[in-house]
Parts: sequence; C-alpha cells; structure tokens
Amino acid sequence: MISALELSANAVTTISILLAGRNSVHTWWTGILGSILFSLVFGQALLYADVLLQLFFILTSIIGWWQWLKGRNGTALPISRAGKSSYLWSLPVGLLATLAYGALLHYWTRAYAPFVDSAVLVFSVIAQILLMQRRLENWMFWLLVNTIAVPLYASRELYLTAFLYAVYWINAIVSWLAWRKNINSEQTIAFVTATK
Repeated sequence: MISALELSANAVTTISILLAGRNSVHTWWTGILGSILFSLVFGQALLYADVLLQLFFILTSIIGWWQWLKGRNGTALPISRAGKSSYLWSLPVGLLATLAYGALLHYWTRAYAPFVDSAVLVFSVIAQILLMQRRLENWMFWLLVNTIAVPLYASRELYLTAFLYAVYWINAIVSWLAWRKNINSEQTIAFVTATK
C-alpha cells in the first residue's frame, strides 16, 4: 500500500526532476523538499544508503542552486560537456566505492540489498555532481541509476517509486536530447557571432 509520505515524496521529486530536464533553476528548491520526504520513506524501508543519498542531495541542491544562478563568474552557468577524463575516473571509482560501501552496509547494518543500494547511492552522487555543473553527461548517469533503482524499489514494495523511476528513465533520455540541442544551438550562435 502506498503511504501518504511516499506519495508526497514522489510528487515533489517528480516536479524537481522534470524541472531539471527543462533546465530550470527551480529544480533545486523542489529537490530539497523531495529529498527530505524521501529520506523518511527510505529510512522506513531500511534502505540506509538511500537515506544518506537524500542528505547528500539536500546539501548539493543548495550548492547547485547557487552555481546555476551565479555560475563561476557571477553569471548563470551554461550547459556544457564533461571531458572524456570524467568517465575514465568516475566509472572505476564508482564501482570501487559501490563495493566498499556495500560491504560496510552488509557487515554493519540490516540493510536490504546493500550492494545494489550502494550502486544507486554512488552513481547518483556522480550524476548529481555533473548536474550541479550543468554537464550534459549527467543524464547518462541518471539512466544507469534509474535502471538499477527500479527493480530495487519494486523489491521493497515501493511500487509507486519504482514506477516513477521508470518514468525518470524516459525523462533522462528526453532531457539528454534537449540539453544536447541546447549546447548545439549555443555553439552555432557562438560560431556565427565569431565569424561576423
């Protein structure tokens, strides 16, 4: 049965995720509220890595909100691409961190599916860092996270959450395409301006 808390957490988080895909700065304050609600949902489901992840989201949402508004030079941060080096460090570090944190949860807590739960946490952290920097590649990492999260949440009978993470998977593809189009149009404008 879906609790009012799970329903509220999903509603607010869905709004936040859709706003992120539309490149709206309002994604951040709605994300903070959704993370507070989800930390309570995941705590009740014994998904401790997800509780920690929500606390991370609250902190990074405050930072991301500031970065998107003020950027690095006092102006709004544009969408950009991460370099290939981002993948060279993030994937192996992500896998090692997943194994390490999963082992901690396995041996020291009653966590359900500690390694799968840890993968959601670790790769969400990487995706969130890229989102804070307005990097296009954040959406590839959200695809990975959503792929892992759907069966995990369904196994804990968080069916609404699992369903919405499947919707978020589709949103990540749509958002990636929209952000990529935005980068390409900005590059075209910059090229035309430079050649005049």
